[in-house]
Amino acid sequence: MSVIFLFIAVYLLASIPVGLICSRLVDGSDIRQRGSGNIGATNVTRVLGRKWGISVFAVDFLKGFIAPFLVKAFVPEAAVLLYISAAIIAVIGHNWPVFLKFKGGKGVSTSLGAVVALAMIFANFFLVIVVSVLIWNLIYFSTKMVSLASLSAALALPIFSFVFKVSWEFKLLTILLFVLVLIRHKSNITKIINKTEHKF
Repeated sequence: MSVIFLFIAVYLLASIPVGLICSRLVDGSDIRQRGSGNIGATNVTRVLGRKWGISVFAVDFLKGFIAPFLVKAFVPEAAVLLYISAAIIAVIGHNWPVFLKFKGGKGVSTSLGAVVALAMIFANFFLVIVVSVLIWNLIYFSTKMVSLASLSAALALPIFSFVFKVSWEFKLLTILLFVLVLIRHKSNITKIINKTEHKF
């Protein structure tokens, strides 16, 4: 039962709509009614400015980052799959938060936090994360499109999990994270194809 309560706590923490709270505090607006309508760091940056976007990114990152460490703290002998599950639940909580009628962010910051934490706990996963982050930077600085960079980095995760031969649990994690990012970026993919996607 303690594991169930832990997962519920991870989901609820990740469901906190940081971008919306930030916009309410900064100028009383609803970030969902401005810019792209997304509550994530990218839209907050465009609408409210870089410092607020960085703040939202940092907290959304922490949502994913703390999930594996909560498992480590409360279930010390946990199997790898339990860590993976906590990471996925954190991303689901951010993407489909109960507090916003299951309409949340796109999960990139939270996914990054989760995989960085896992790489700190399981060293064999480290190289996969490094390559994915490098690819994000390469695509972003060459195109100035956050969505394309995020999709490319998400795709790199499963590809390089096979290249570096990590365990099947981490292969499963990377595939699931890519699918979740893909689902939440459907509109961005259409815009990229139509060459109407926003650039920084």
